[in-house]
Amino acid sequence: MDFHDTPEEAAFRTEVRSFIERECPAGIKRRGFGAMFGGGGWDDIRLSTDEYRQINAAWAKKLAEKGWIAPAWPKQYGGAGMTVMEQFIFNQEMATAGAPKGGNYGIGTGWAGPTIILYGTEEQKQTYLPPIVKGDAIWCQGFSEPGAGSDLAALQTRATKDGDDYVVNGQKIWTSGAHVAHYMILLARTDADAPKHKGISYFILDMKSPGITIRPLVNMANNHDFNEVFFDNVRVPKDNIIGEENRGWYVGTTTLDFERSGIATSVSHGLMVQDLAAVVRENRGSGVIASNTKLGYEIADRAIEAEVEAMLSYQVISMQSRGLVPNKESSIAKLFSSELDVRIAGTAMKALGLYGQLLRGSPHVAQTGRVASAYLYATTSTVGGGTSEIQRNIIASRGLGMPRA
Repeated sequence: MDFHDTPEEAAFRTEVRSFIERECPAGIKRRGFGAMFGGGGWDDIRLSTDEYRQINAAWAKKLAEKGWIAPAWPKQYGGAGMTVMEQFIFNQEMATAGAPKGGNYGIGTGWAGPTIILYGTEEQKQTYLPPIVKGDAIWCQGFSEPGAGSDLAALQTRATKDGDDYVVNGQKIWTSGAHVAHYMILLARTDADAPKHKGISYFILDMKSPGITIRPLVNMANNHDFNEVFFDNVRVPKDNIIGEENRGWYVGTTTLDFERSGIATSVSHGLMVQDLAAVVRENRGSGVIASNTKLGYEIADRAIEAEVEAMLSYQVISMQSRGLVPNKESSIAKLFSSELDVRIAGTAMKALGLYGQLLRGSPHVAQTGRVASAYLYATTSTVGGGTSEIQRNIIASRGLGMPRA
């Protein structure tokens, strides 16, 4: 790995940093604990003030004009056509500044859009890509089901061909942002008799379609992020299928391959540790902080681990920049990052003691109440995006060559 920017990369980094400093309003920046779990969640789209929405929309428009809402996309589709290293630098600088990405969350820009670019028809590209890069369309992902999470190919939602439409019946679960989404990328079974990986098709679903029922799943942090989605004879035009009928599993695995290097998360973790260290320094003579003489060592451990996480991200991006495809390396980075989420949140709660349970509004709250939310949300980190067990299986089989049980 080469940790130094080339002259061209250094110039691009300066451009990104200067643009953020010049154009991004301070009021919408979220760093450290302020960026975690509540610094811009799904409910914020509905509940934020008109003033905040207007400021955020103006920022998103500036990003869109430069193609920076979807920086990895080809320029002909409204992206910036950035190289792998340029994307890395862009994500790093945005995360360090706490600048919002724009584009109303990442499923449209990170998953749905790239999949449409690869597998969609020209008509689909012209219809669905422009609203994404303008920040006008919110997307959700209809993959997981009550009986098909880690074993996604076991999904049972059916799509039956009927004339020029498919008729969808079934259920999806853990659907982030479905209650505010305009479109869903949907996997459904179109051939019940085929082997489970070969009878699935990939659809674009308009969330205004009749027959869709959305039921909120409020988590233990009392936030409405997830949903159950039910389909009762929902009609989807055949023109909304992506790729070939019954070949949707292979399109879907491409969608799941669109993963970032993780540098934004590692930067955020580093900032969270800095925030925590500042709180401890300010209160070193009082309460649980004064009585716990080993707390400083634990925070130092978290700081070192955040640096290790950054190195794992550098490894992934270094491979990508050389035209290699990270596999076990991505799983190692994801596993370490997810479990570091849990450790940082636990250390924060230990440092704050009972004050860590306070939420926004209390006169004694620290870090605007984000610590309590981070602690609760951290339990999901080792599940979402592939459980820790799945990541360890990948590392064991593909990295160490161990036989499957």
